Amino acid sequence: MSRVLRSLFMSMLLVCGFSPAHGGEGAALERGTAIIDPAALRELDHGRFGLRRIMAPMQSADVPLTSGDLFALPEMAPVKKALDEDFERYIERHKAELPTESIGVGQGFDFQLFDRTQLSSADTRFVLSGIVNRMDRAYVSEKDCGEIRLIYRLTQTGAGAIGEAAVSPRLPMTLNVVLKAKGAIPVDGAGVTITCAEIARRWLAAGQLAASGAELAGKLTATGGALDLVRPENIERIETNLQIAHAPKSAVRDFRTDYLMKVFDYDAASATFQEAPLENQIDRARLLADENLSHDFKAWLLDLAHFAELDKGTILIPERFLVKSAVAATPVGFAPSELQPAFGLVASEDGPTNPVFAESDVVGALKRATEHGAALQNIRSVAGFERRLNDMTCTGCHQTRGIGGFHFPGVDWLAAKPSNVTVVPASPHFFGDQVRRRDILAAFRDGKRVDFSRGFASRPQTRGSSELAGSEYENGWGAHCYVQHAKMSENDASFRSWTCADGLACQAVSPATRMGMCFVKGR
Repeated sequence: MSRVLRSLFMSMLLVCGFSPAHGGEGAALERGTAIIDPAALRELDHGRFGLRRIMAPMQSADVPLTSGDLFALPEMAPVKKALDEDFERYIERHKAELPTESIGVGQGFDFQLFDRTQLSSADTRFVLSGIVNRMDRAYVSEKDCGEIRLIYRLTQTGAGAIGEAAVSPRLPMTLNVVLKAKGAIPVDGAGVTITCAEIARRWLAAGQLAASGAELAGKLTATGGALDLVRPENIERIETNLQIAHAPKSAVRDFRTDYLMKVFDYDAASATFQEAPLENQIDRARLLADENLSHDFKAWLLDLAHFAELDKGTILIPERFLVKSAVAATPVGFAPSELQPAFGLVASEDGPTNPVFAESDVVGALKRATEHGAALQNIRSVAGFERRLNDMTCTGCHQTRGIGGFHFPGVDWLAAKPSNVTVVPASPHFFGDQVRRRDILAAFRDGKRVDFSRGFASRPQTRGSSELAGSEYENGWGAHCYVQHAKMSENDASFRSWTCADGLACQAVSPATRMGMCFVKGR
């Protein structure tokens, strides 16, 4: 079995066996940090959180906003134009790099393109799939208290409720509407002053509600509820993620799927959404080709303050080093390859001859951090630095413990039994990060110092909690791990804590990196 196929097989095992903790009241990992109840989302989508109420609140029509209606909005014209241009570039690049493999819409092609006519159709629309609290991103803009994200999934309409064995009408595209957690309104309808602490309190209180469906939706949107302050005027940007092409396994290639990711900031002056750089999505091609740019990037990133921010996961790389669109390929596997966004930036045997960072550069930065008393949590080696560079990019994160190229597809509430636990609303990465996010909300609520740091996408930060111990996120079956050397001193300092629980062994998927997954020990 090839390395890629083996990685895919392992990933499929993990996803198929995955079910988040919903064993009893209060057991769900997302409590207080996300709204994923399908019956409640159905009610919210039919009410003030339907996409028409969010994207076109001035319109009087009280019918769902079709995809055709959405992309016909004046503010969405730059979005449609940018998506079309990226499709054309993708097709041109494919023809140049893989001239013998056909590409087009339909199963008759080697690479099957996403059908763009779905975005101009009256028979598709974006359906609310989840609402996520991202106050853990308040380090980006403290005054806004972080973000609230409304996640919509492109869906074919007119299908009605679908049976358990029927094909879902959902299409492989999400639209993420990102809003400020704290808008300009200083007090709510009851006269309560709106602060970061108050917003966090409301979300954590919502996590304790035993209600579901219409009852839960009503409590969330009532005065004082977690969603009471989530309003269209607080929109900051929209993010799109779509499966631009899919290549089934064939005689010449393994299975592969590519996902196009883009961001559009709301520009108040033009009242439009304008294409913007993806946060921390480094432009690898330009960095490897432009010696001056790579020199500036290295100097900037290895600066002690920025190096510490990279370690914590709070770094914001300047726009001059970033790209405005990116394609995430899946499956990537555990071994370094050109499918990873930071591949080749750090010197290695398999990388290019002109890497941005030599091993000595990273070792020197680690030494300076130690000398200045910086308590590094994640980057303790060259391999840790390289993994962190991948983690911090949009595509690198989505390639790690994702469901295909998505972290939050959401449960399909059009299904006959949408709450079935075998239906996975989000990726292992998403659920593994909820303990950290909830800890941040509690700190906001209680007026304590907020620790915004985070672990690797492969292995969540424990933050002193034992909630994830023994699970697929930390040491349990399916957890990402590092095969330990017989001598502790030979283990990579960044990953020596990536172990497995008793009865499980770390089985390497990539011998070169010693990275693998925890499985039952062989007999």
